[in-house]
Amino acid sequence: MKTRVNRVLTMACVYLILAATAAGQHEHMGQPQNLGTVNFPISCDAGVRQQFGRAVALLHSFWYQQAAQEFAAVAKADPACGMAYWGIAMTHYHPLWEAPSPGDLKQGQEAAEKAKSAGAKTERERDYISAVAVFYKDFDKLDHRTRALAYEKAMEQLQSRYPDDREAEIFYSLALRATAPPSDKTYVNQKKAGAILEKIFTEEPNHPGVAHYIIHCYDYPTLANRALDAARRYAKIAPDSPHALHMPSHIFTRLGLWQESIESNLASEAAARKYDSPGDELHARDYLVYAYLQEARDREARRVFAAPMANRQADPQYFAGLYSIASMPARYSVERHQWKEAAALQLPPGVPPAGRYTWTEANIYFARALGAARTGDQALARDAIGKLASFRETILQAGDKYWAEQLEIQGEIATAWLILAEGKQDEALKQMRVAADHEDRTDKHPVTPGVILPARELLGDMLLELKQPAQALPEYEAVLRAAPNRFNAIAGAARAAELSGVHEKAKGYYTQLVDLCRMADGDRPELRHARKFLAGD
Repeated sequence: MKTRVNRVLTMACVYLILAATAAGQHEHMGQPQNLGTVNFPISCDAGVRQQFGRAVALLHSFWYQQAAQEFAAVAKADPACGMAYWGIAMTHYHPLWEAPSPGDLKQGQEAAEKAKSAGAKTERERDYISAVAVFYKDFDKLDHRTRALAYEKAMEQLQSRYPDDREAEIFYSLALRATAPPSDKTYVNQKKAGAILEKIFTEEPNHPGVAHYIIHCYDYPTLANRALDAARRYAKIAPDSPHALHMPSHIFTRLGLWQESIESNLASEAAARKYDSPGDELHARDYLVYAYLQEARDREARRVFAAPMANRQADPQYFAGLYSIASMPARYSVERHQWKEAAALQLPPGVPPAGRYTWTEANIYFARALGAARTGDQALARDAIGKLASFRETILQAGDKYWAEQLEIQGEIATAWLILAEGKQDEALKQMRVAADHEDRTDKHPVTPGVILPARELLGDMLLELKQPAQALPEYEAVLRAAPNRFNAIAGAARAAELSGVHEKAKGYYTQLVDLCRMADGDRPELRHARKFLAGD
């Protein structure tokens, strides 16, 4: 107990020091300075080279607005610096977030054309400019993935042509990760990119992009351990960047290291407020809510999403902010199994209905459908399921196949519980297995710490409800292999083992649950039962 508390306090101090460092250096919303080390030689005027390197460092931490301002300042100081306009073009392509808007594409293409007309003194720089121009070419005729693949191929050729250019390798690795097929569960692109980056990391241990992209390459259940070192180093490399402070929590979440995730996102939230980055702040909050809920720190979770929330459409992280605003109350209700509360959820202020980001509001309707089905309000459940189907059609028409599939899975889950509410037990179980298998074939998007509730965990819940604990146990254990230290999966596994008469396994899971929730501030019945079971053992 003492060792655990000491470790937690030590980690908290580390992150508080990092946050304080970022705050102390810039008393009045000044320019962030601690962004890592980037060595990107260019032939532009000697007086702008340092600022160009700073701009690239910002780009590597996905601080797109700040990077664009820095590249524009370089272009103003040296109008003949084509690479400055290359940088501006790069800030309009957000490889791991979402396809650029028509406005971003237009501005990116204009910047790429300016880069060409401004010129470059070296063939290497001309190749960089040509590569980014490939992404924007015919954007009004070619779909996003076709252009992303063309850019990846251009970067592959560039890094092959200049084998000593580490930046070329780094940007090629990011392009590889960005074009990884969502359906590829062998992670060919991710592993190839990760191998390139790991080699560079030994040579350039203070490079922000290398640490950052390693995390993204290995942000999967079976790969996450490979990124733990990079995760624990990235925040120290670029402590002024809200995104760099947040990104480690992607890996901490995958590995169930909730306290480290909490500390990471508290630091990110503070830095985002300091540098007026609302999307980053909301993104950190969603991960905070998720982590707090896994430790049954329900009051802390409530505090996070009950605090005033503001988003800004011009922010490149606008979509992440929207997703967070809608997902936090949904998580809070369903993770605590407060089904009446979930059924009564309304769309929060700040989330516009429908439109390009329809998939963000779907989480509210999914929670509502689940809550209604679990409380027997079949009419409300059907209405919410109908909304999900309508949203899915809107998203499909917009060409977003990933989120359309996620909404399809949500509809399958909610339908299974509605069927159960109708008394059709066998049919409900069959439908729930379809949803769980479907979700297993997909991966989570980087915008989210996890789905609102895992389908396979809900399959375990249904089996328990139908008095089939022996069948429920392996479903919960499958969830825990993919998502270690999930509160509800541990609690479900413990209860299933207890009801199946597997006493030692039940004891192990209940012990794990109690240990996980040493700082709990909520009144979870599962936790009360765990303590009672252990006290009577």
